[in-house]
Amino acid sequence: MEGLGSLIPLILMFVIFYFLLIRPQQKRQKAVQQMQNELKKGDKIVTIGGLHGFIDSIDENKVVIKCGDGSRLTYDRTAIREVVEPAKNAEV
Repeated sequence: MEGLGSLIPLILMFVIFYFLLIRPQQKRQKAVQQMQNELKKGDKIVTIGGLHGFIDSIDENKVVIKCGDGSRLTYDRTAIREVVEPAKNAEV
């Protein structure tokens, strides 16, 4: 019975750790993955490096971003941090 008493705080600590740290991180990762999968041409985006631009073309792992001066840069799809403004007309 004494072994169970010393095990309860450890289990309680793991449960609190799970709900405060692990679960929210998994939700954030899932949301980022969904956003990156839903990228489409014309979306206004921001990269993790802070580059603002529009998606010019997109394939499986790469995204070509058109910047303000008309230059085009190629990034990995995972380098996209957020979509600021979705494309006005969705391509089908």
